Amino acid sequence: MRIAVIGVNHNDASVEIREKVAFCETKKIETVNTLLDLGISETIILSTCNRSEIYIVSKDLDKHIEETKNFYKEFFQVEDIENYLFVKKDHEAILHIYNVAAGLDSIVIGEDQILGQVKEALQSAMEVGCSKKILNKLFREAVTAAKQIKSTLGISEIPLSTSYIAIKNLKEELGTLKNKNILVIGAGKISSLALKYFEEEEVGTVYMTNRTMHKIEDICTECKKLHIEAIDFKERYKIIKNVDVVFTATSATHLILKKDMMPEIDHELHIIDLAVPRDVEISIKENKLIKVYDIDDLKKLSDENLKKREILSENASGIIENSIKDFYEWMKGIKFDPVIKSLNERCREIEEDTFDYINRKLELDCREKKIIEKMIKSSLKRLIREPINNLKDLNKEENVEQYIEMMNKLFNF
Repeated sequence: MRIAVIGVNHNDASVEIREKVAFCETKKIETVNTLLDLGISETIILSTCNRSEIYIVSKDLDKHIEETKNFYKEFFQVEDIENYLFVKKDHEAILHIYNVAAGLDSIVIGEDQILGQVKEALQSAMEVGCSKKILNKLFREAVTAAKQIKSTLGISEIPLSTSYIAIKNLKEELGTLKNKNILVIGAGKISSLALKYFEEEEVGTVYMTNRTMHKIEDICTECKKLHIEAIDFKERYKIIKNVDVVFTATSATHLILKKDMMPEIDHELHIIDLAVPRDVEISIKENKLIKVYDIDDLKKLSDENLKKREILSENASGIIENSIKDFYEWMKGIKFDPVIKSLNERCREIEEDTFDYINRKLELDCREKKIIEKMIKSSLKRLIREPINNLKDLNKEENVEQYIEMMNKLFNF
């Protein structure tokens, strides 16, 4: 079995492209079913504001890579999508998910949110049943390594996230955020982080809206220093006239702020749009009083700590390399799984045949049958226990495939 990742991310594709290939939950299920029908053994979809990636496990990797690339083209119907698709396989694919989980491949290097998104992607795939032994192990090990990197090297001590960078830049532009009125659209993790940063800046009134209002109530209890007013989603355009800043980060697949619905603006308005697909219609920025920042603008803003982060990335490589080495050892070991499974199945056949034979030849009561059945099972287990343990130890040998072939021939599996 081999591993690959195929997708689009911020390294090669702008937000205009990324928002067109973002996976909503419905698209994820449809994609998973299509890929499994193609014969792909396992798959996980990781879709965030920075990336839209499909991880696959396959015996016929090159064939399935091409089929996955074709799927992207046909499913999303994005012109010249092949110019933005990247492919990594085997070691490169394994290294990629480690870097992604640790935040080392993010627009904001070392940001924390991606770790949760990787865990959620794994959990979703496990619930659907499209991720099995190999990808489950890989993603779990990548998450564990990411946690170790953050705790050992102190990456999380520098509070970097897309929300933090955007708000920090806004403060620099305005000089201060004190007493500025804010409209926050969306009640997800990005918006929750933004509120924590706004809390530190002594902002004025924070108007908050979301399609499901109960989420806002939960957030209000966490941000007690802020004066938050929950407003109906339909009232968002009216409130815009009264605020200095709009922060939006929803998971909607359609525009949240449209140009033709915007009120007349008579003051400078700053809009931070961290959603992918974007929440704000591009043409809104044609108004000279309105400044709009999207996720790609953060690339220009996050260079401040880049040198420090590069040093941390170099230091993280040792943790990642050790974890990947252990993963390879595990991968070698599971090559024997089919042989071990066949051995156990053969023992069960012998056990059943032997017990049936004894049962036909002797008149046994219930107690005697249970004793004999237990003895047969125990004897066969003892017989294969040592060979199985020795097989597992052979994963350190280079010629694993030869041992597997030999076992298959010896036992006629």
